[in-house]
Amino acid sequence: MSMKPLEFDRRYGELDQVISAYVGEPADDDPDRPSRALQAYLRHTWHSRPWALSVAEQQIRDYARNPPGRLRLRLGEFYSVPDVGHPESAIQVWLLVLADHIKRSIEEGEVPPPSATPQTHWEWHARFPELAQFLGGWFSQDMPDEFADHDAAVQDYDTATDRTLVARLVGELHELLALRLKEADYALAVGELGMEVDPPTPYTPGAWLALVADRLGGFRADYGQPGVDG
Repeated sequence: MSMKPLEFDRRYGELDQVISAYVGEPADDDPDRPSRALQAYLRHTWHSRPWALSVAEQQIRDYARNPPGRLRLRLGEFYSVPDVGHPESAIQVWLLVLADHIKRSIEEGEVPPPSATPQTHWEWHARFPELAQFLGGWFSQDMPDEFADHDAAVQDYDTATDRTLVARLVGELHELLALRLKEADYALAVGELGMEVDPPTPYTPGAWLALVADRLGGFRADYGQPGVDG
């Protein structure tokens, strides 16, 4: 039988978060330099869940030192490390290198600046989850068949989505715009986050994101102004 979710999270939950950051990225960590994937995990986790870093270090080290035995393999109660390009015999050493990098980051207080731009597909989605839901769900390649235009798609999202999630999207839009990227980088960002159609003419990707943030920012009218009785 497979492991129950609570037990899985206790043993492997944060280990799984770290390994997920390697999807599509080379696991080329060495003792002197963390990989792009691990740097992305550290950047995001330092600012979103800094307490999880110590959990990750412990879970990775415990797994490397105590790999699943025959009984756990037979019962299916173990974490299966995906193929990251290393032979099975090298996985233990690689995991210990990851644990050492995370430990060093914690002990030396290597906090990345909040203005750092995401560098991997995983990091874009981890940092801007609601924006990824919005762009991937409403602006896929099927968007022209489902909506009359971009404005109609935005309106449909606004109507169909819980107010707290709309507020979250507006916040993520402003956070992305605050990075002050070049337009080519905004084009890369929306592509990484799932947008499969071009912005409407004559807008650049950055200008269109600013327009969407402005239009959806009117969500406050739906629940009134703070401190004012209805």
